[in-house]
Amino acid sequence: MPVGLIRKASRFKTIRIMLISVITPSFRQLQWLKLCVASVADQEGTPHEHIVQDAGTGPELEAWAQSIPKLALYVEKDSGMYDAINRGLHRASGSICSYLNSDEQLLPGALGEVNSFFDKNPSVDVLFGDVILTGIDGTPLSYRRTILPTLSHVRSAHLNTPSCATFFRRTLVDRGFLFDPQWKTIGDQVWIENLLRAGIRMATLGEPLAVFTFTGDNLGATTASQQEMLRRRGRESLIGSLRKAIVVAGHRIRKLCAGAYKFRCVDIEIFTLDSPTLRQRRQRRIGFSWPRN
Repeated sequence: MPVGLIRKASRFKTIRIMLISVITPSFRQLQWLKLCVASVADQEGTPHEHIVQDAGTGPELEAWAQSIPKLALYVEKDSGMYDAINRGLHRASGSICSYLNSDEQLLPGALGEVNSFFDKNPSVDVLFGDVILTGIDGTPLSYRRTILPTLSHVRSAHLNTPSCATFFRRTLVDRGFLFDPQWKTIGDQVWIENLLRAGIRMATLGEPLAVFTFTGDNLGATTASQQEMLRRRGRESLIGSLRKAIVVAGHRIRKLCAGAYKFRCVDIEIFTLDSPTLRQRRQRRIGFSWPRN
């Protein structure tokens, strides 16, 4: 696992620079993939690799990928998004890993923040950052403060940690913590459940690291996702519904204490469909609610 050393301004402080691997599963979303790739490519000061696992989008993507320096494209059939992520993770050589979907972007300096955190916190294996939700044109819609997940909430309600701002040590992959490909839409939730059951140490950063774009085709909003959730949990009994209400209430209190329910003035630079090679500045005062379709 490649690492290096870089000296900061303080003569006594040395920060270990770790290679970060970003995996992107891809299939027929080239216009969004271009923005995603650009947001990884311009991360400065932190060594990284970007692996795109494509299920067969076609020659247009393959020709475009050849023009992008340091982008590793692998085109092969897979059994779904999580199978593609696993394939990319097996190919990754970084000490820190993450996966970024085509409709997501890293914010400037995100990988530097991640590297610094893991260097200062060697006992933490998983890091969660905050996320800004945007519309198709890049307009900020909502600020999502991330708090640590709990098994009771993830199991009974929903996954509250956005995958685009989730980073983890490669040692988890080596220990067999991969995504279960039987799930097509909720594999990240099942993965987090498994980590929680295993007692993996996690932390939050409290800073925005990524952007999630509402494209109209987001997988988590589909009927398939709802069906998988039902298959995973089964139908709720009356007691189960009451237990869930208590868990959700406790989760919201934790979010309140973490400052999740505040309006914020955000100032971000992102790539847009109109500007796929140059970040555009977006400023707006936004709330915390999940946008309605």
